[in-house]
Amino acid sequence: MASAAEQLAANLNFSAFGKAKELQQRILFTIGVLIAYRIGTYVPLPGIDLVQYQAFFDRQAGGLLSTFSLLGGGAVERMAIFALNVMPYISASIIMQLMSASIPSLEKLKKEGGEAGRKQINQYTRYLTVLLAAGQALAIALGMSAVDPNSGASLAINPGPFFVVSTVTTLVGGTMLLLWMGEQITARGVGNGVSLIIFAGIIAEVPRQLFSALNSAASGGSAANFLFATVMIIAGLVLVVFIERSQRRLIVEYPKRQQGNRMVGGDKQFLPLKLNTAGVIPPIFASSLLLLPATALGFQAQSGPEWLQTMVAWIGWGQPAFMALYALLIIFFCFFYTSIVFNPEETADNLRKSGGFLPGRRPGAATANYLDFVLSRLTLIGAGYLTLVCLVPMFFFSSNTALGGTSLLIVVSVTMDTVSQIQSHLYAHQYESLIKKSKLRGRRR
Repeated sequence: MASAAEQLAANLNFSAFGKAKELQQRILFTIGVLIAYRIGTYVPLPGIDLVQYQAFFDRQAGGLLSTFSLLGGGAVERMAIFALNVMPYISASIIMQLMSASIPSLEKLKKEGGEAGRKQINQYTRYLTVLLAAGQALAIALGMSAVDPNSGASLAINPGPFFVVSTVTTLVGGTMLLLWMGEQITARGVGNGVSLIIFAGIIAEVPRQLFSALNSAASGGSAANFLFATVMIIAGLVLVVFIERSQRRLIVEYPKRQQGNRMVGGDKQFLPLKLNTAGVIPPIFASSLLLLPATALGFQAQSGPEWLQTMVAWIGWGQPAFMALYALLIIFFCFFYTSIVFNPEETADNLRKSGGFLPGRRPGAATANYLDFVLSRLTLIGAGYLTLVCLVPMFFFSSNTALGGTSLLIVVSVTMDTVSQIQSHLYAHQYESLIKKSKLRGRRR
């Protein structure tokens, strides 16, 4: 006889979805917010010369601005009100996690503060987001106000204090509005709001880049190169899905114990350890740390000294210095973020309290050491996989692409997480239906 879970899984069809009205409302709300976000990426900043800016952006094509524009859904290319996207928030989250791991008061607030402590840390993160967004917006505003010595023009129509203030206010307001929209999606929609905003920006760029590649192949480009790129993307997609779903399952045994007149327990369960515990966080963190200062430097470099222009060229997308820093940051954040989300000592202590143990390992310190041993090796494999997926496309594509390694990771991870949440809502709806039916049958009897 099929179990209840198997029966529920069998019922997860379009009929079940059609009856889940709350889930439909959540999905429609999420789509509506994402549409509003996409509209905002086409609203340009006031006071900029769009023709001059487009020429400047075209000169920077394939560099850091293109990468930042990709993650922002093309908002940087159009210098829209959402040009900063949610990257300042991601950078603020990085800093707060680093501080939470090194400052005792914040660490205590995170571990012992409960829901109130979590809300307090989130509030600190928002304050820091405003400061980072203001700093980056100021650098962008000053860079657009600078006069190009070659052409004698600037990207701003009327450069001056008013332009700087209005630009900083608009960009910071756009970032905070996106952060609020992401929080609304998380609370009233489906999926993680901030991740879905980045996901929507990347997906929106895919059709344009795909048609561009097709036109290039049709107008004399190499069809073999296009075919090779297609095969690489499909292979990368398969690899990402396979690794993201891979787990190392550790057997956990529970001894039998006397309960009244009968013996209970003696079960075996699994402790799943993901091969890539950190998920897509390391590439996003690494990208934000490289892109935020480099983008600001790129605006200053057009009218700055020669050494600044050389530095910007060294850390350009696909350059050896950029790839080396990118790989080091990915590996660092893999181990750092894994140490935050999974604590071997805490897990071993929870197993001991519940009566579980790993076969051949003594409860307590021995179990914690073994979990740390296994997790460290899994994290090493995961770091190598993330580095490979993110760096390999740089050797074959002349510029960043919406179908590159980091974009592929984000798209696959966010899609899997969103689908999982949709399935959870459907499971909950199915359980509610079963409970209502059982109550009705009980009343009839």
